Amino acid sequence: MGHYLPHTDDDIRSMLEFIGVSSVEELFAVVPDAIRLAGGLDMPAGLSEFDTLAEMERLAARNRLTGPDLVCFAGGGAYDHDIPAAVRHLAFRSEFVTAYTPYQPEVAQGVLQALFEYQTLVARLSGLEVANASLYDGATACVEALNLAVAATGRQRVWVSTAVNPSWRAVMRTFAAGTGHEIAEAPVEDGVTRWPDAGEAGAVLVQYPNYLGCLDDVAAARAAADRAGALLLVAFDPVAAALLRAPGSYGADVAVGEGQPLGTPLSFGGPYLGLFACRTEHVRRLPGRLVGETVDADGRRAYVTTLRAREQDIRREKASSNVCTNQTLIAVCFMIQLAWLGTTGLRELALRCARGTRYARDAVLAVDGVEPATGATPVLREFAVHLPVAAELVVERMADEGFLAGVPLAEEYGDGLLVAVTERRTRTDIDAFAAALEKVLR
Repeated sequence: MGHYLPHTDDDIRSMLEFIGVSSVEELFAVVPDAIRLAGGLDMPAGLSEFDTLAEMERLAARNRLTGPDLVCFAGGGAYDHDIPAAVRHLAFRSEFVTAYTPYQPEVAQGVLQALFEYQTLVARLSGLEVANASLYDGATACVEALNLAVAATGRQRVWVSTAVNPSWRAVMRTFAAGTGHEIAEAPVEDGVTRWPDAGEAGAVLVQYPNYLGCLDDVAAARAAADRAGALLLVAFDPVAAALLRAPGSYGADVAVGEGQPLGTPLSFGGPYLGLFACRTEHVRRLPGRLVGETVDADGRRAYVTTLRAREQDIRREKASSNVCTNQTLIAVCFMIQLAWLGTTGLRELALRCARGTRYARDAVLAVDGVEPATGATPVLREFAVHLPVAAELVVERMADEGFLAGVPLAEEYGDGLLVAVTERRTRTDIDAFAAALEKVLR
């Protein structure tokens, strides 16, 4: 692949002459023979750029159908939503794509204003006063929420619902191994968290809707937090927020979430976007960046990163977070799509998801052998079912039928499948999905 090799024979001779050796072999003579590879690498001869591309396309053609070739009913934290053309057209302008950290506001007003608008939208969705300029994803947003709560209350013990995304809980446990947080998990029954007597705790974390697609009882979580003297942390969904009460209206102290559903494709799992909002009293423990509005020397509206003298910047040994960055480009995509939809458009999007989910759940439960995994608890965009055969096998067979069937449930939820329905799924898609499921379960 000579196109990618920058050194010509003349370049190599010139280099060797400059450093005073006669050959490449002499250059590497200082490497002991015992660790040098004798006989060279067992590799075929190099190819041109275009021959290499043709070979890669040949190999790719051997793969089974994936991604856009399968009708997607998978969810579990990442969803196959429509993305308006305006999102990519606007967000991928060079001003956003090549933007660097906005330390110099005099040359970064466009990016700073976009992030300010993003923060405003997240604050409105969450029903809380302050939102940061984003975090890495939903999992890290949950970690930072726990960090904030522990720092605010001085208590290491935190309660997390078992109905919170298991991947997020795994990340929280990983971080807790270093921070010393003691994570206790509250059980789930029929898709709803049953909060035990928590004793004294620093935080109570509930997901709404939860991982199983159910509308968990946030009021019960608030009551558990009050009994424990803890902060209430709510992991919310930005699409579902169009139909459900905002976390702030339940008394949430912190709201976090995954922003991927708005403006970001599935992209094989990332990069995604962490949403984070809190009450004003916790603003100095807010992780990451915060953009504020001010006026410049001429009295004109201007934007800057603000409250930079937070603990993670100046008192590192007492810091509750070491995050000092954000996902600017993906946050801009989120902001553009949400602004593009507006209040009415976001509500219509959520309604289409809810209606499609209800239709799909009825169709799937009509298949012999399929049982609901969460009783009659209301769901919004996805639902869990128990199957008469292993979910992993069903997913494999459904791929042969042209469907990405869903996400197999973790063992703690019992053997089953998590099925998601977004606005992209038509009635024809759902009918075909149910028919294919009936076929593979025979």
